[in-house]
Amino acid sequence: MDLTVEEAAAELNKGFQTLEILQKDPAVPVWFIYLNRPAQRNALSLPFFSELPRALALLDRIPSARALVLSARGPHFCSGIDLSSLKSISSSSEDDRAAAAEELRRRILDLQSAITALERCRKPVVAAIQGACIGGGVDLVAACDIRCCEDKAYFAVKEVDVGLVADLGTLQRLPKIVGFGNAMDLALTGRKVSAGEAKAMGLVSRVFADPAKMDEGIFALAKELAAKPALALMGTKAVMMKSRDMAVEKGLDYVATWNAGMLRSRELEEAVLAKLQKRKPNFSKM
Repeated sequence: MDLTVEEAAAELNKGFQTLEILQKDPAVPVWFIYLNRPAQRNALSLPFFSELPRALALLDRIPSARALVLSARGPHFCSGIDLSSLKSISSSSEDDRAAAAEELRRRILDLQSAITALERCRKPVVAAIQGACIGGGVDLVAACDIRCCEDKAYFAVKEVDVGLVADLGTLQRLPKIVGFGNAMDLALTGRKVSAGEAKAMGLVSRVFADPAKMDEGIFALAKELAAKPALALMGTKAVMMKSRDMAVEKGLDYVATWNAGMLRSRELEEAVLAKLQKRKPNFSKM
């Protein structure tokens, strides 16, 4: 998306059908992406899958968006994919079975790409989870960089209970997050996982006492991220994502190549100079 900062901001201001995007404090370079269908428990409709990657691409163009928070309006984070959308996705006008199957495959790949946009986003994305996080909600948070929840939150990979194989990323990402055995348990049983168990298995890194405490803690975390060198954050995320699916040797080679170009950045010079001068560093915007 080749837009100027002003054009990207104007596009964001037009609003979205399924999302709410806002910067709570103009002085703090943290932006919030809210799933905004609380009456439907934030079930993921077809418009969501086009709006999420669009919103992320627009925020990528805005220098004041140095860290992002993915949250939700209402008492629940996400109840999964909207069942009416599921029916629409699986329907086809094709008479030929092979052609119909290929059409469905392309639709699934498009939905997968929308979720993967969270990983592709250069900026760190923190998930703030309250209430239910089910099915497609787990797909979403598994693609975020840091996951936090409130004490009453719960998680379930429910696709198997409605006759589906989860196909938007949970089966691929969850084993890397919670371990193969835990992921297999969750995917086969569809059981509910409490916030405490999610923390124990590494699905979330922080659990807050209630939604209000979570909002406060997440904002503080995002502010901390936003204050760090932008290029270093971007590079760390890119290298970790690339290394996740590589052998250690290839991952080391990749980060060596990355830093060969990035270690001469002004941000590194500024960080060292600020430390020597005992002052706050003045990093460039991303």
